[in-house]
Amino acid sequence: MSNRAPAKTEVIQGTLDLMVLQTVATLGPLHGYAIAARLEQVSRGALRLNMGTLYPGLMRLEQRGLVRATWAVTDSNRKARFYAITAAGRRRLATEKAEWDRMTSIMHALLNGEG
Repeated sequence: MSNRAPAKTEVIQGTLDLMVLQTVATLGPLHGYAIAARLEQVSRGALRLNMGTLYPGLMRLEQRGLVRATWAVTDSNRKARFYAITAAGRRRLATEKAEWDRMTSIMHALLNGEG
């Protein structure tokens, strides 16, 4: 085991929405900081989103009707916007997951000289 911190991984363009939708679909309503913390946890520290990346994405998802934001109080007794997936968001998530699976299969075949 290395004592070095894992290298920071850049978010591939177009994947932030998918990661956020999957996170709130799995865990339920979360505030932005909790979403970022979960993505860092799942990636074992490789993904460290700054709020300047995450919040515009959350606003975009809300404007598209894929998440709904409500004000609530966090565990640390602070007021924050909590984001929950909508029915339209669940449909988009299913579509995006299928497309992601298809594209990763293609890339796997290409990179490993299959087919």
